[in-house]
Amino acid sequence: MPPLSFALAILLLLATPGPTNTLLWLSGAAVGMRRSLPLLLGELGGYLTVIAPVAVLAAPLLSAHPEIGLLLKLAAACWILFMAHALWTMKAHSASERPIASGQVLATTLLNPKALVIALVIMPQHGLLAMLPWFLGLAALTLSAGALWIAAGSILARLPRRPVGPRLPRRIAAACLVAFSFGIAGSALASML
Repeated sequence: MPPLSFALAILLLLATPGPTNTLLWLSGAAVGMRRSLPLLLGELGGYLTVIAPVAVLAAPLLSAHPEIGLLLKLAAACWILFMAHALWTMKAHSASERPIASGQVLATTLLNPKALVIALVIMPQHGLLAMLPWFLGLAALTLSAGALWIAAGSILARLPRRPVGPRLPRRIAAACLVAFSFGIAGSALASML
């Protein structure tokens, strides 16, 4: 895949709403841009932890055993649903006391199906050393897209809050996560038929 096509494919995928982006957006809305930037390390670590071994080692295994991919999708759907429940039930005053942690972003990204799409579809299937420039490009694009999601959340925080209430951003994020979770679970179940 040419570098420009690679960059566009990665940016398009990372620009779409999903579980990791929802957490970044929500953190930007809750604590602002500067305090949310460390979450990008959790996102990048999660993506690289999944993408590197899958692209280099696991692609043949997943092709030979599709049931492993099915189990990964169902695990991701369950984790995302759990995160949605936690966001929905969080008390209004606790959002500033317990901001989203890098560990939450890391765990969510580890289970994010986008990582498998990047590893199995977008990343060139070469040896690890030949893939290093592609991983550097992926890292730069991931940090850029994540920062844009945080910035979008911080812009939301600057809007007047009284008409919408302090829970609305978390409720919107939770609803997005539920929809995403059902989409993943539906895709996994449809592949069984």
